[in-house]
Amino acid sequence: MDEYIADAFANRDDDEPMPVLSSAGTGSPSPDPESKRSKLLSSSKLKDKIKDEAKSRSETGFSLQDRLLTKLLQQVIPTESIEEVLDLPPDKRSSKYIGRPGFSIPLMTNNFRRFNSRIGIVFVFQTRLLRLLTWKEPTHTLSLLAVCTFVCLDPYLLSVLPFVGALLFVMVPAYLVRHPAPPPTVSHNTYSLNGPPLAPPRNIKPAAEMSKDFFRNMRDLQNSMDDFSTLHDAVSKVITPPTNFSNEALSSTVFLFLFVTSCVLFITPHLLPWRFMSLILCWVSVTLGHPSVQRFVLNNRESHLRPYERKAKSILDSWITKDIILDAPPETREVEIFELQKRRGGRKGQWESWIFSPNPYDPLSPQRISGEKPKGTRFFEDVCAPRGWDWGDKKWILDLGSREWVEERMVQGVEVEVEGERWVTDLVPEEDNTSNTSKKGKSVGPGWTEGTGREPIGEWRRRRWIRMVRRKGVSSNNNTSNA
Repeated sequence: MDEYIADAFANRDDDEPMPVLSSAGTGSPSPDPESKRSKLLSSSKLKDKIKDEAKSRSETGFSLQDRLLTKLLQQVIPTESIEEVLDLPPDKRSSKYIGRPGFSIPLMTNNFRRFNSRIGIVFVFQTRLLRLLTWKEPTHTLSLLAVCTFVCLDPYLLSVLPFVGALLFVMVPAYLVRHPAPPPTVSHNTYSLNGPPLAPPRNIKPAAEMSKDFFRNMRDLQNSMDDFSTLHDAVSKVITPPTNFSNEALSSTVFLFLFVTSCVLFITPHLLPWRFMSLILCWVSVTLGHPSVQRFVLNNRESHLRPYERKAKSILDSWITKDIILDAPPETREVEIFELQKRRGGRKGQWESWIFSPNPYDPLSPQRISGEKPKGTRFFEDVCAPRGWDWGDKKWILDLGSREWVEERMVQGVEVEVEGERWVTDLVPEEDNTSNTSKKGKSVGPGWTEGTGREPIGEWRRRRWIRMVRRKGVSSNNNTSNA
């Protein structure tokens, strides 16, 4: 009684012939995860490891195919991450942040073998669920509908389902293994469960490599990957066009519908018969899985359902055409540039065009206080539109409201021209021992003054030019996203 009966989960409903592969030697994966992590190779050190392996294999006389594969891996695997090459922010999924092993081909191979040995229970559950939903055993499907009916009518029964499932699918089968039925040769009127256990308990172990169960799991895993890829493409084909605003009218309609529905359900969820709706949805979903119902629906779709689909689509299209208006012009904004001039030859010198700067370089600006030179371009033609924008008109326009932009920016110590060329000129600082005195004994006037030509002026003056820009479209190459 000390020995254990070990069994592995695998989907054995379809007894297809399993492929037979010959191998020089196969080793089972080690159950110790720490021993596998010790073999971890980061992408930066993997090339050196491959070179060492190549040397050792060349000495033992490995085939040319192994050597070519080694050389190929050395060329493919990068020595540094893409974030380091392109100076991008680090990936938060990196092993530096979550403490998980990096990519390693040996570890990937070993984990796949371990995963495939243990994934059978998922495929067994999937197969049994499909048998229930496709009415392979009508009594079982009707029992499922009965349970769903009770749960829909009384949602509090959901708390009972985990415990009942553990009793029926875990505890009872395990007890029957320990207390098996008598052999069929012995006649018994009743099946007694009394007495000591007659059989050892059943343990679950991974499927052995190169066994039929191992290849059954590989077959089901292969088919599951294909099913997921097909389902992903089908769902993306249906959901993506109306939600990615490729057709803005249709996507705006979907957005409006979702917004209105959210508002309505936020106010009136207690008025809806949720139990009755869940019951109807459950019965309709399971009934549609019956083969006879599916054949009936497919055979009568063209004659009965298709006309209603066309009519509903025409009504929706006409409503979108009449009520969804998307003829708004592109977004436009106003940009500014300041023409700076500097005076040469003292207070009576001539003004010289200096630079076109995005900042006015006023007496109290941070650049001016720190002693930095104004930044910009020397020529008007070199001024470019902001990134993502195009020019909306052909030329720059002089801003005649010089007083307005001076007041908005709270520029201090300047003289403003309200007529003529609209220059805003610096005033000469005056020595004063009041609270306006700076560290150098110089002070700037408390505000600005209108130009009268009598005030002593400084060496800088500026005026503001404005121009309209409009938002430009983004190419499709820059607007793609991965799943």
